Amino acid sequence: MCCDFNIKEFTKQLQNSCTKIQIKKVEKNNTITTYIKNRNQIYILASGKADLIKYDVNGNKTIIETLNENDIFGEVFFPITSNNELFVVAKENCEVISFTFDDIIKKCNRTCKFHETLKTSLLNLIINKIVTQNIRIELLTKRSIREKLKSYFSSLSNNFSITTFSIPISYTDLADYLSIDRSAMMRELKALQDDNIILRKGNKITLKSKKS
Repeated sequence: MCCDFNIKEFTKQLQNSCTKIQIKKVEKNNTITTYIKNRNQIYILASGKADLIKYDVNGNKTIIETLNENDIFGEVFFPITSNNELFVVAKENCEVISFTFDDIIKKCNRTCKFHETLKTSLLNLIINKIVTQNIRIELLTKRSIREKLKSYFSSLSNNFSITTFSIPISYTDLADYLSIDRSAMMRELKALQDDNIILRKGNKITLKSKKS
């Protein structure tokens, strides 16, 4: 995270200080928001994890984005051009900050230093959002399951500056995130291990080689 915005401290302080920004708690598996009716709303995940998901006409799920603490989201970052509704669903109990564009521009009724903190930190949060979306686009441009997996593992390795790491989501969710069949993905994971490119134990991956 390139932003030094302390989301926990901000959330704690603004509860009694800011009249423009709302805080809500969302329990695991509940919908935080949808991207078809809250067009002017912006959200920051103060705690917990969530997924932005889409279902096609056959009911197949695609994870468009995984969201973690400090991530900013909302329909403004993913404009809807059809009747396909997107859902942000809590993967665990979450605390969410919400506000509108107007809330950022207008001043609070009180003198609110926390509102000003958000205004100055918003650019960094948006920059991080753009970086995350670019990584997602790069993953989806890979033509094969193997290349998608290798690119995903490489991004995790670079983020943590280590060669051994745990996949932060389930294999089912990973298949949805990469838009690939789970069974085919599991076969490719085995092939990657057989080719001595990775070592896999549960959800723990070790990168062993840069061979194709």
